Amino acid sequence: MREANRNSNVPQFVRRIEVVQKRSIMYYQQQASQPFLKIVVALPTMVTSCRGILDRGIQIDGLGMKSFLTYESNVLFALRFMIDCNVVGGNWIEVPVGRYKKAARNLSYCQLEFDCLYSDLISHSPEGEFSKMAPFRILSFDIECAGRKGHFPEPTHDPVIQVANLVTLQGQDQPLIKNVMTVKSCSPIVGVDVMSFDTEKEVLLAWRDFIREVDPDIIIGYNICNFDLPYLIRRAEVLGMAEFPVLGRIRNSRVRKEDVHHSIISDLQNGNPETRRRLAVYCLKDAYLPQRLLDKLMFIYNYVEMARVTGVPISFLLARGQSIKVSPKVASFSSSGNLTNSVYVQVLSQLLRKARQRNLVIPNAKQAGSEQGTYEGATVLEARAGFYERPIATLDFASLYPSIMMAYNLCYCTLVTPEEFRKLNLPPECVNKTPSGETFVKSNLQKGILPEILEELLAARKRAKADLKEAKDPRVKAVLDGRQLALKMIEHTKKLVEDKFTVLGGYEHKAEVIYGDTDSVMVQFGVPTVEEAMKLGREAADYISGTFIKPIRLEFEKIYYPYLLISKKRYAGLLWTNLDKHDKMDAKVYQFSPGIETVRRDNCLLVKNLVTECLNKILVERDVPGAVQYVKNTISDLLMNCMDLSLLVITKGLTKIGDDYEVKAAHVELAERMRKRDAATAPSIGDRVPYVIIKAARGAKPLLRIFEPILKNANKELLQGSHIRSISIPTPSNSGIMRFAKKQLTCIGCKAVISRDCPIFYRRKKAQKDMAEAKTQLDRWNF
Repeated sequence: MREANRNSNVPQFVRRIEVVQKRSIMYYQQQASQPFLKIVVALPTMVTSCRGILDRGIQIDGLGMKSFLTYESNVLFALRFMIDCNVVGGNWIEVPVGRYKKAARNLSYCQLEFDCLYSDLISHSPEGEFSKMAPFRILSFDIECAGRKGHFPEPTHDPVIQVANLVTLQGQDQPLIKNVMTVKSCSPIVGVDVMSFDTEKEVLLAWRDFIREVDPDIIIGYNICNFDLPYLIRRAEVLGMAEFPVLGRIRNSRVRKEDVHHSIISDLQNGNPETRRRLAVYCLKDAYLPQRLLDKLMFIYNYVEMARVTGVPISFLLARGQSIKVSPKVASFSSSGNLTNSVYVQVLSQLLRKARQRNLVIPNAKQAGSEQGTYEGATVLEARAGFYERPIATLDFASLYPSIMMAYNLCYCTLVTPEEFRKLNLPPECVNKTPSGETFVKSNLQKGILPEILEELLAARKRAKADLKEAKDPRVKAVLDGRQLALKMIEHTKKLVEDKFTVLGGYEHKAEVIYGDTDSVMVQFGVPTVEEAMKLGREAADYISGTFIKPIRLEFEKIYYPYLLISKKRYAGLLWTNLDKHDKMDAKVYQFSPGIETVRRDNCLLVKNLVTECLNKILVERDVPGAVQYVKNTISDLLMNCMDLSLLVITKGLTKIGDDYEVKAAHVELAERMRKRDAATAPSIGDRVPYVIIKAARGAKPLLRIFEPILKNANKELLQGSHIRSISIPTPSNSGIMRFAKKQLTCIGCKAVISRDCPIFYRRKKAQKDMAEAKTQLDRWNF
């Protein structure tokens, strides 16, 4: 490369090569440093090409083809710049007076633009005066499209008819700007600037100019990244508007890729100014609500604080976290070397910063197949299913995995290879050995970088008010071997609790661990009151914590009383954190498990109401026979056709076309049949399809799931007997004695003859009347 750079005929891709003294982050090393070659290229995009050449190998006279391991050659340029300049996301940067100049030609649409040397930038740590939030200018917008009947809007066919915008300053309640841009005239809206245009093209151009003029720092909205923005850009392409995608701050930088049902949007647009006003109000509401959510959930504060702690740009937390690549040797959190969560991006940023402080470099090597070890999942103790009428104490480890990594000093730079361990002859008191046989030096020899990062992240949790979840995906062999240690924690805790809290140990009852899951255990101490259980729970937590290396700590969290343990990862109970009254009924559901039907959304209302009432009778009223009888009465009412049909309706969203589903679910098949009958009225993508299952498979799993721990023969008790022997079958009313019968409409909800006093009847009639009036008015407008 030096020879190539001396040749005047070769472009100066490589600006210089320096010899620097560094040390690799991988493995414990006693030498201070060793020589590395630092290659400086002309442009950031050339780093990838240079890395590829070195990875593939270079022909060297006398040595043949030789490849080289590169370090930190796949760090994104923005992150590299921030690390080298000590800049973190969301912090204040100062440019000293006299160290900048006005640019000869503006390259952006920014309000201020000037040139300065990167070395003149002063980065202020986000503390004290510089911890204040910047007055971000936030734009919330929403679009409405005139979709065809029976079709979800498509940018190749359906025009954009309205765009609503709200602009606010961070920290202020009221918006600075509130407007709506419409195709054709629209009646005035109080407090809103209504701008009407003759064509869709004029609306899009006006919105583009509005974006440039407002210069928002943050753009928000409902699903704007996957629908609104791509739709606008595609519509501009269809209309031949080449300049529309230039929406960013950099000139010539293009963007790359009251309820109103979407089926009546076209009708409202094709009506008169009043109907378009109704649509505009709806559009404005969809632009206003994201702003309310942003303020309510404190997203700006949370993301800024998280960016400050982790050192990455705010945008990385939202988008880059899904695709950023890092060194597979050091951070192969997935088999392809891709980080699958923004948490890992934050860890990488912290790792690079800490490594720079210690004069370490991070290797970027391809991971060999043999290095991808297998890892055993976290221990889940066998659940002792049953209905516990005495208090159950729950003990949780505080930040288990980070605590393990800090306690045992687990890091890349503290890992000792077997060869080095034999060579260095390290004394046993200076190392930690994991269950898988890996060796790490203790912090008295060398403090690990990862433990330092974790200490800072855990300390910053309260300040950032963010859920900085610890990395739990165990793909880095040995370094993330803390999971292997975690396997021992629960089992060890179970044994200590049951050995300590016994009658022989001076306690009134023998403690029993009835369930344990990853980082928590549930203990029955045998005491009759919540107060005694809380006292013993705290005592047990302190006792167990004393047996572990700091900062691993077991904490008392809550009491369940009574407690219904159904199986692994499925339980319900009354949750107590104070002595006065239970906090709530807690029905635990885990992802990828069937769960408890009170909080599942893929069951009909009847199942949800039935299971909720049964749990209420079992847990709150302590009336198991009453719960059994309630189930029998409900089954009987269902078989006798005394149940409101609305309680049996299941609704599921249609997210794809029927052929795109690998397994045809009931709502997909129903939508396909409706489409064959009448495509115009059939459900479209995005609609929810309601349906009723008229005959299901044998058994009632939700009921049996709850009652099996309580009743010995739940299936026989609930699904057999006199309450299922009477079945109501509709009979024809046009023959025989039924010709003389007088029909009386009765409410299937309250069993009374229908009148205006029946609330269900009143609500239905009112809804029917409103719908009829709306349809009549719409038909008149269409005419």
